[in-house]
Amino acid sequence: MGYDDQNIFAKILRGEIPCDKVYEDDYVLAFNDIAPQAPVHVLVIPKGNYISIDDFGREASAEEIKGFYEAVSKIANDKGLASDGFRTIANTGAHGGQEVPHFHIHILGGAVIGPMVAS
Repeated sequence: MGYDDQNIFAKILRGEIPCDKVYEDDYVLAFNDIAPQAPVHVLVIPKGNYISIDDFGREASAEEIKGFYEAVSKIANDKGLASDGFRTIANTGAHGGQEVPHFHIHILGGAVIGPMVAS
C-alpha cells in the first residue's frame, strides 16, 4: 500500500487545511491536536510522505530522522515539559490504533498522563 496524499496531514502540509501551528522547520510541522488528551498535546509530522514509524525508519534519510527527533526534543523543551516529563506516542497500523496514514508523534504532557495502556 502506497502513501495516500489525500490524508488530512498531507492536506495540512499543503496548506489546504489550517492548523494551530506550534513549530515548523525544513523537516517537520508541529501543531496542537484538535482533541487534546492532556494539557499539552502536540502532533509532530515529518514533511516527507511516510505512512508509519516503520516506513519512516526504513525510508527516511539520516538528516530527516535526525531533524525529526531534534524537533520533538525542541518542542518538548519549548513547552516546558522536559523537567517533569512527557509521553510520546506513535500509533502504527490498525492494531496500533493509527487513524491517519501519515507518520506522526503525539507529545503529551503538562500533567500526570496515567498508565500506558488501559486495561
